[in-house]
Amino acid sequence: MRSICLYFQVHQPFRLRTYRFFNIGQDHHYYDDYQNRHIIRRVAEKSYLPANNLMLSLIKEFGTAFKVSYSISGTALEQLQTHVPEVIKSFRQLADTGQVEFIAETYAHSLASLGNKDEFVRQVELHAARIEELFGKRPTTFRNTELIYSDNIGEMVAEMGFHTMLTEGAKHVLGWKSPNYMYCNKINPKLKVLLRNFRLSDDLTFRFSNQDWSEWPLTTEKFVKWLNKIEKNEEVVNLFLDYETIGEHQWKETGIFDFFKHLPATVFSNSDFSFNTPEQLYHELQPVAALSVPHPISWADEERDLTAWLGNELQDEAFGKLYSYESKVKNCQNPEIIKDWLYLQTSNHFYYMCTKWFSAGEVHKYFNPYGSPYEAFINYMNVLSDFMIRVDEQLNQQLSEKQPEKKTPLPKIKKEKAPEKASKAEAKPQKTKTKTVTELKKTVKAKAKTAKVVKKAK
Repeated sequence: MRSICLYFQVHQPFRLRTYRFFNIGQDHHYYDDYQNRHIIRRVAEKSYLPANNLMLSLIKEFGTAFKVSYSISGTALEQLQTHVPEVIKSFRQLADTGQVEFIAETYAHSLASLGNKDEFVRQVELHAARIEELFGKRPTTFRNTELIYSDNIGEMVAEMGFHTMLTEGAKHVLGWKSPNYMYCNKINPKLKVLLRNFRLSDDLTFRFSNQDWSEWPLTTEKFVKWLNKIEKNEEVVNLFLDYETIGEHQWKETGIFDFFKHLPATVFSNSDFSFNTPEQLYHELQPVAALSVPHPISWADEERDLTAWLGNELQDEAFGKLYSYESKVKNCQNPEIIKDWLYLQTSNHFYYMCTKWFSAGEVHKYFNPYGSPYEAFINYMNVLSDFMIRVDEQLNQQLSEKQPEKKTPLPKIKKEKAPEKASKAEAKPQKTKTKTVTELKKTVKAKAKTAKVVKKAK
């Protein structure tokens, strides 16, 4: 019996409001509350709620034969709990069936695995604890933000105690090999690795409603025929998708709900495939080989690399500035600063700065709320400049609160003798040179103003 591993990513960022240079040092609220509330409610109505109801009905219809897996970012969980709590309730109903696996990721859907190991570990632990709190079971499978993976990242994930990880079946990594097997991490073979079948996954995610596609319309019968053409010794087909594919990216009118409604029945009646979760596959399958990935890969764009988020001058400058403050933020005792630190790490902010307009330009423009990547950069750097000022002010405040008041020692008085006069050097107070907050603000504002010139230069 061969397996289909059906996995969905659920993520929504905290989008930034228009934050101008003159807001720096004056206004510490960074988020577009209206857009965040509007978008999460719209996507919940069009996608999350009806899709969850569909998956629950399939589990009730087919029992233990149908299984599905999800990873839900911490930023998505927070927005759902605040604006659409019924979605969390519907995910709990799915969890209660025992046929759904919830997968760990970075809490903020961040690029921390590329920037700072300590922050990466902290976010994964934070997310795993939240998933356990909400759905009753601690995750044993991990998927990194946008399926980003390398040998070293896999090693870190194994050290955190996860036994399985999901990533992309990138052609430049696999070569002649098939993604339809279980692999393992090259450095730590105890970590098993499942690879996304990008051709079949993208048929659903991107091509499903494209009437210019030679295979349109895509029916469940046609899809299962493609599954049956896969070599019999290939053990698992991993269909990894954005959950918004059902209802948001592919609207209800395209027939996407009907496709998933009839997929299990067609699979069971016309093939030898079953549905399984990553945790089940960990116990059932053995790795056929170690996967060598010296440089990070992802599931984004034709290149399947990191260039959707890092690589141009805008992205690298913003990324470097952000993580240069990691050690300072770690010492802050202000909950609002810690919260903003998480939200500012979300990978979408760097995605909006992407300047690629070739192989995946239309995709980047579709998901980008800014007029250009330069606007995205300037807006983000203005926010980051204010954030850095707040961090420095918080640390200065904590330092001043820790320093005890200096007590002036009383002069020693000898019997039958007048007290000695203090010398001029002793009487004169010592002056210390400290950098004021005002000077710090001027420095940061000057750097932010320089960043603003980038748009004109381009």
